[in-house]
Amino acid sequence: MIYEGKAITVKALESGIVELKFDLKGESVNKFNRLTLNELRQAVDTIKADASIKGVIVSSGKDVFIVGADITEFVDNFKLPDAELVAGNLEANKIFSDFEDLNVPTVAAINGIALGGGFEMCLAADFRVMSATAKVGLPEVKLGIYPGFGGTVRLPRLIGADNAIEWIAAGKENRAEDALKVGAVDAVVAPDKLAEAALNLIKGAISGEFDYKAKRSRSWKSSSSTPSNK
Repeated sequence: MIYEGKAITVKALESGIVELKFDLKGESVNKFNRLTLNELRQAVDTIKADASIKGVIVSSGKDVFIVGADITEFVDNFKLPDAELVAGNLEANKIFSDFEDLNVPTVAAINGIALGGGFEMCLAADFRVMSATAKVGLPEVKLGIYPGFGGTVRLPRLIGADNAIEWIAAGKENRAEDALKVGAVDAVVAPDKLAEAALNLIKGAISGEFDYKAKRSRSWKSSSSTPSNK
């Protein structure tokens, strides 16, 4: 085991490929609470420091991927002074950005519901492969807030401003076929083929079959137009 926490583990799979797995102990779902964010910081730092790692697959050990932020922590958070709130948000965003900036290709294997921060974690990866039964979205607007982990920036760059505004403003949970249609994910597969598809995709990125650096460069550029359907 390369890294082991209470919410996240990083283990070697094969040929320099590692799996960063979300599996929050004692909970039925994965969520971004303080513990998970802190462990993601540590896991990203561990991966970054290991020169033997050639690629990262992000997965879930539960039936869902990540359902979003832990809203039970919101009350205490909103009591903090504005300066502390801003500092905390900036630090959280830096974790996602540092994952996005890893010097190796990354693939998110979306096995189930990936909402809010869960989908924003997927957006920070280079590639996304999704189970046909999964759903993705940014439903924060239903709570009177907007995506705070980079979704307002990464989603428009990926699927165009028009689609992104609709997704964010409506707060809808989007089915796999709809996510593929607008380019929010790169592939949709049967649930039992997800792990294999993610592994094949990361191997292709490592070998150069899929140019993850070019894909990452395109995602960093703002886009005001809607991309062609896949």
